[in-house]
Amino acid sequence: MRYDLDDLRLFLHIVTEGSITAGAHRMHLSLPSASARVRSLEHQVGVALLVRGRRGVQPTPAGTTLARHARDVLDQTARLESAVASYTQSPAAPLTLLAGGSAMHRLVPQALISFLRAHPDTDVAVSESRTPQTVRKLADGEADLGVVLDDEAGDCGLRMEGLGDDSLVVIGQAGGILSGRTALAYSEVAEHPLVGLDAGSSLRRWIEKHLGPHAPVVRHRTTVASLSVLVSLAAAGAGLAVVPRRALDPHMSLDVCELQDSWARRHHLLAWGVKDGAAPTATAALAEHLRHAAQSEPSLRTAHEDSAGWQPGYDG
Repeated sequence: MRYDLDDLRLFLHIVTEGSITAGAHRMHLSLPSASARVRSLEHQVGVALLVRGRRGVQPTPAGTTLARHARDVLDQTARLESAVASYTQSPAAPLTLLAGGSAMHRLVPQALISFLRAHPDTDVAVSESRTPQTVRKLADGEADLGVVLDDEAGDCGLRMEGLGDDSLVVIGQAGGILSGRTALAYSEVAEHPLVGLDAGSSLRRWIEKHLGPHAPVVRHRTTVASLSVLVSLAAAGAGLAVVPRRALDPHMSLDVCELQDSWARRHHLLAWGVKDGAAPTATAALAEHLRHAAQSEPSLRTAHEDSAGWQPGYDG
């Protein structure tokens, strides 16, 4: 037996409201039309579905059963239509987000997870990009949002806001050569074997740019493409590493020491592009998720704040 979906919706509204008149109003039908459709439905099933009274209507046992199954049918139909619509509708152009290697390690993934869950109809194209390139693309309308570094962004005329500290620290195996140290300069760090990022990484190029032509010669025992791998190598004693503080896992045992060099103090900024036709609501939503991800990151302690070496933990 086949049922008209609109008849089922009408019947559910009548049962919910306890009135054919109210059910007809919710379906934008006249009372005579709604009454005729209910009688047709009763004729189709062969039993009475409603008990009519002066104060409204109530479902018969058969009507209660029909209402329960009608809800299931309509819910399944809605899910089916939603699933198919995701393939038939023309999606909006994806938002474009650019960020450097440090932000791509933890900040951007956390923001993407929450944003994509909350906005299933909005896609995001993400690319790693150094601050100068990010600023240019934002200004040229080629991107919607970017996570940039304050010292390289400068006065570029873009809308910007602070997003959090991204200072660099030196890390090593717990109880190793950094134990008991409070701070040291990069020149001293370079006296020890290091593990580092690949030469083409945005962080590696940023450090080399600020060290300049007279940078000390260092021995890299190995270079890797991932910050998480780099941190794991340093924690295992393969060598010291210079990494952003916010890239550290608060549950990993490490010695963490401040870098005295002024260039090690840096901050992330959220920069807005001037992209024509961008969906302002979606862009603002993605920006909010980036803010939330930045605020939720742990504030890690450095080695000099714990006489026994840095231990896992964070404030707030």
